[in-house]
Amino acid sequence: MSDGKRAASAPWIRTRLRTAPGAAAALAVLVLVTAFLAAAFPRAVDAYETKGLRHDIRLADAGRSAVEVSRPQPGLELPREQREAGVRTPELKRIGGALGKALPDPLRADMSSVAYGVRTLKPVLATEPWLPRPDTVPPQLSYTAQTGLKEHARLVKGAWPTTPDAVTASSRAVRGAVTEETAAALNMKVGSTLRLPTAVGGPLTVTVTGIVAPRDPGGSYWSADPLVRTPSLIPDPASPFPQNYWTGTVLLAEDAGPALLATATEPSLFWRFPPDASALTGPDGARLTAVVNSLESGPGLLKVRAIAGDTAEVLTGLGHIVQANARMRDAISPVIAVAALGIGSVAAVVLVMTGALIAARRKAELALMRSRGGSLRGIGGRLLAETAVTVVPASALGLLLAVLAVGEGRWWPAALAATGVGLLVCVALPLRTTLQHIRPTLHGAREDMVSARPSRRRTVAELTLLVLAVGAVTALRRRGTSGGGTDLLVSGAPVLVALIAALVLVRLYPLPLRLAARPMARLRGAIGFLSLARAGRSSAGGALPLLALLLALATAAFGGSVIAGIGDARDDAALTAVGADARVSGKSERATLPDELVRTVRDLDGVRNAAPLRVEFGVAMPETAAGDGGVDDGGTDTGADSGGDGDAAGARATTMVGVDPASYNRLARTTGLPDFPSGLLKATGASAPLPEGAKSGPERVLPVIASPAVAARLGKEQHAVDTLSGDFKVQVVGTVGRVASLASTNFLIVNSASLEQRAPTTLLLTGAPDPAKLRAAADGSGEEFVVQLRSEERARYVNTPMQAGAERIYLAAVAAGAGYALLAVLLSLLQTAPERKTLLARLRTMGLTTGQGRRLLAFEATPQALLAAGGGLLTGWATIVLLSPGIDLVPLALAGVAGSDTSPVTLRADLWSLALPAAGVVALAAAVAGVQAWWASRRGSITELRAGDSR
Repeated sequence: MSDGKRAASAPWIRTRLRTAPGAAAALAVLVLVTAFLAAAFPRAVDAYETKGLRHDIRLADAGRSAVEVSRPQPGLELPREQREAGVRTPELKRIGGALGKALPDPLRADMSSVAYGVRTLKPVLATEPWLPRPDTVPPQLSYTAQTGLKEHARLVKGAWPTTPDAVTASSRAVRGAVTEETAAALNMKVGSTLRLPTAVGGPLTVTVTGIVAPRDPGGSYWSADPLVRTPSLIPDPASPFPQNYWTGTVLLAEDAGPALLATATEPSLFWRFPPDASALTGPDGARLTAVVNSLESGPGLLKVRAIAGDTAEVLTGLGHIVQANARMRDAISPVIAVAALGIGSVAAVVLVMTGALIAARRKAELALMRSRGGSLRGIGGRLLAETAVTVVPASALGLLLAVLAVGEGRWWPAALAATGVGLLVCVALPLRTTLQHIRPTLHGAREDMVSARPSRRRTVAELTLLVLAVGAVTALRRRGTSGGGTDLLVSGAPVLVALIAALVLVRLYPLPLRLAARPMARLRGAIGFLSLARAGRSSAGGALPLLALLLALATAAFGGSVIAGIGDARDDAALTAVGADARVSGKSERATLPDELVRTVRDLDGVRNAAPLRVEFGVAMPETAAGDGGVDDGGTDTGADSGGDGDAAGARATTMVGVDPASYNRLARTTGLPDFPSGLLKATGASAPLPEGAKSGPERVLPVIASPAVAARLGKEQHAVDTLSGDFKVQVVGTVGRVASLASTNFLIVNSASLEQRAPTTLLLTGAPDPAKLRAAADGSGEEFVVQLRSEERARYVNTPMQAGAERIYLAAVAAGAGYALLAVLLSLLQTAPERKTLLARLRTMGLTTGQGRRLLAFEATPQALLAAGGGLLTGWATIVLLSPGIDLVPLALAGVAGSDTSPVTLRADLWSLALPAAGVVALAAAVAGVQAWWASRRGSITELRAGDSR
């Protein structure tokens, strides 16, 4: 220029972003969502592990979770003053404070509930005549002088126990208090006195000056030693006869500890520290286990003894609680890893597909730059900078949203995951784009899928992946996931199976197109032939969209089947526990239901069927049957008693269930129990009903349906049995694997009409009766009857935090898998959209109508959509079938619920999880094709019909 100034050139990045703002925004949104999911996953895992650890510690019994330091009373060789000073509150408080500060990280104590003091280890026989003696055995009481009574209790009657004068070992009178429950059970009141024998001099008199009520009965102060709060009636182990006696605890004044030194009750000093779980995180579990082990028998114990004395010891069950939590975590982690690797692989493929779409749209532009002397390094650098401007802020925003959405969790795994997403996009897009322009290319023939031939390198790569997939599936089937630990190869088996299926389908895809094109060519209409020709001329790079679809559909099917399996397992467990939709039974095993109660319940609204059962436990098996070793008539070992002593014990006793065959058969059909051969239990002949008041004789033979184990022991011979329902002989006429409301595998089913005592002990109901009316009917017949509902039993399986977190991750996996599958379809259709628009424009000049154009595009997209949908459905089903033997859903479904059935729960294919995503792929492909045809018909054809266009 004349003024010597150079013309300013427009910045490349700004120009590109202004030229294609829509593409940049779409890429940013995709990266944002993917980075958010990638960053949220490790934080979600940390969050549910943290909540699970805190939940387990808080819900555990206070006596197990608390860390207790104890030591015997000061030695008798010490001066009396020194012994007394060692059990007074100031010294106990000093030691307690030092111990609390010495607890190693991450173990922290809840200082508001810390208790320390002096207690008696040996209960004292209370001989006061006014104390209750249920079986003429006097109660045995313990005594404790611990701090914090006023802070943890409220005074109900009397006054707080105090020490007006300094208490010493020679003191013979102290004051104490008891809880309301102790006072009610042991007939104590304000002013009651108790006497403790001493080694020298008269007895120690304890005067009850107050009755208190716990402020937090479930807290550590009152629950670590339940006798402090509630007395207990326990059997006397030294008595040859069944005799019970009361035991409880009296709370002495805080400074009354020295008085216990003169008694023979083995006084002991203790400091109890309940753990504070609020600061614990999931990754702290391993450190916490190591710390507890050190305190119990390691360097930590030496530090404790340096503070509390050489005879101090640490007792706690916290280590067992943390280890149980770790076992649950290790059992869940491999199953979660399957979902994580599946969705991660799908997201990576979709991001690469996005790069391929952008590269295809800019192929001509970059080819022009390359032909004018642009270097690969320069072009790649510009593409990297252009991509980074969009991707880096989107990744950072995704990380920020993940941190805000999932409040608890480590930040660095989330940061690494979000960085990985951004790095993949920033590297993959420039790399894929520049590699296409290493050599200048001229426009040539299309690379059709029908005519493409796989290279040797591709064949070797496919065979390598096939070997890896087979090895992973074999390892998973043999080892399973229930052993704990995460094996990436095993967890990635579904991904590898889907990958191999995609490569195989891509190779097989041209075959049906070739076969279908020949008859279509002979038809008069051009739509069918053109659609197949277009479908066969898709780029050979179509393997990438198909791979994304199969991975997404397989992962969604796997995750959906896991969710469905969890629900089915809980439904089955609830049905096993209750036996039907509702059950009415007695609180005791021998309580029978009145006829009026049975009629009332049967007539309630919502009751479809009522099946009365008479259940009798502990029926003695005949000795000849119990000791036959499980040998059948042919002398072959049935294996029924192969379990050793436990099976031998089970062979000596069984459970007899009396049923009404008709109603029980309806119950079995409704609840999905095994088919019940009710016709074999007809009450005819020798098993006909007895007249009222008649006795059952041992000569009567009743047909019974037995469990396989019992049937193997009894054989087909007649055996005499003695039951509360009468004495008779039984003969096995059939077998059934399960019986309603019983988890036992040893049972006999008999027609209740043939029994001497027929009154039912259990009533099983199907339908939806009103719970309030059902309980009102049971309460109206007495307090000894209880009602159990299947819905309430099912509610017991409401997830623990760890189970709920894992289930939410799988729900997110299903949703993300379906979303990425639909996005893969959209991307694959958008990649070829310009070609289809040009095709429609040229065919319209030849007389193609708008309706025909829409059908052409729909038919063109159908083969690939059906291939992806059918392949995804079959791949998901095959993956579940192959991997189900190694997947145990018990940790996700039933673990942590007391009394639940913990038998293995295998993974089963869920039809909806397989079909819905596959149907969505076909529907979306048809919808996109229809919208594109409609949009193309509304626009002019000038752009698409430019002379010299290469399309």
